Amino acid sequence: MTDQEVDVVVVGGGVGGVAAVRNLASAGLSVALVEDRLVGGECRYWACNPTRTLVRPIEVFNLAKAVPGVREAVSGEGLDVPAVLAKRDAIVEHLSDQSQVSSLRRAGVTVFHGYGRLAGHRTVRVTTAEDTETVLTARHAVVVATGTRPNVPEVAGVAQARPWTNREVATMTHVPPRALLVGGGVVGVEFATILAGLGSAVTLLVRGESLLHNCEPEAGELVEQSLRSKGVKIHFETELSAVARPAPGGPVTATFHGQTIEVDEIVLATGRRVNTDDIGLETVGLPVGGFVSVNDHLQAIGVTGGWLYAVGDTTGRALLSHISTYHGRVAADIIAARAAGRELSENELSVRDNGSVAQVIFTDPQVAEVGRTESQARAAGFSVRTRTARYPDAVSRLALFRDGFEGWAKLVIDAHTNTLLGATFVGPEFSELVQAATVAVVAKVPTGLLRHAVPPHPTVNQVWDPLLAEEPEIVH
Repeated sequence: MTDQEVDVVVVGGGVGGVAAVRNLASAGLSVALVEDRLVGGECRYWACNPTRTLVRPIEVFNLAKAVPGVREAVSGEGLDVPAVLAKRDAIVEHLSDQSQVSSLRRAGVTVFHGYGRLAGHRTVRVTTAEDTETVLTARHAVVVATGTRPNVPEVAGVAQARPWTNREVATMTHVPPRALLVGGGVVGVEFATILAGLGSAVTLLVRGESLLHNCEPEAGELVEQSLRSKGVKIHFETELSAVARPAPGGPVTATFHGQTIEVDEIVLATGRRVNTDDIGLETVGLPVGGFVSVNDHLQAIGVTGGWLYAVGDTTGRALLSHISTYHGRVAADIIAARAAGRELSENELSVRDNGSVAQVIFTDPQVAEVGRTESQARAAGFSVRTRTARYPDAVSRLALFRDGFEGWAKLVIDAHTNTLLGATFVGPEFSELVQAATVAVVAKVPTGLLRHAVPPHPTVNQVWDPLLAEEPEIVH
């Protein structure tokens, strides 16, 4: 066993942990990063990056078929799947973190490949695959960035059938001819888009009454229509009851609502579990196995001295990679400021992720949203009014972008302050619209002022025009 002292120890090398150590090292602090798998984490190797790489060719192919002159030049009936998978392999660097580790070490970060557990006050015990141990002591702070893992429901035969999760979809070497997808949330509809777009016959089981139940209802309805048009069979208010795979690698039989189907793979998109059940939280007086509650300085609530921080998925505030990165940067800034002797006020350098989180769902059409939906805003006690528009009806010139252009958008507005509480955009390439809405939500820009941010013609940004046309003018 060896002992080592550094300024900050970060446990977990996903995007949140990597953002934290880079910013801490840039601030001149000595920092150690502990990761037991690949440095770069879920997003880089098994989630955002590979799945976006898989869905992009599907988007481009569908767009090409909808543009006269291009449609006629597109040969063949489908995509070159081996080429798609080869591009994915290049993006994830063939599941090697060598470039990431080298980059961090050049920045002055000490990287430990091993499993990190808290071992009391400002202490982390690292165990490697070779059973060697290093005890790290932090002078200033420990950051927990251990993320989440796929949730596997307790259904008879599921575990034994070796189901696919996001990791298997992101790294698949072949496209299953028949796939049963379980889950109608963000991951479920993205996987349905990918697998159907690459040639799989997809059946989708949804426990609730609609897709994307945390989004505006119209978003789920438009995605449902699109998936059905691509041959996806969707069963609502349906739960998996039993699964069997008699032969390893062979077909899977799945039973739900009294019927049984045979598929080549079962794919789970049934939520995430936080990785805090074996990281030593009990040694610092925190409950094991749940999200780590933090204040707006990302300090763990219940740990005296303010030395323990948690970021990203570990906090449960928003399970999104860009929020994890944001948390990592903010936590690093706070730790560096405190290490330099600065006393921070309650609002100084605090995270501002309450009611302003943006996300994009990469389906066809795309769903881009920020802030609160109408129902969420009303539940939070806001008095709201809304603006909606359907395209190309509201902006006829959008039809020039592709045949069959169809989109929808909604603004949720605080009726008292005339500022945006949330926005949802559903349509082709609408992911590029959400950042403008995010700025408006975070900065609390009055809608009457937004009217004067005139979108250039002809661009998709003109979806804003009908949404703001009747907003009250600001009187100075």
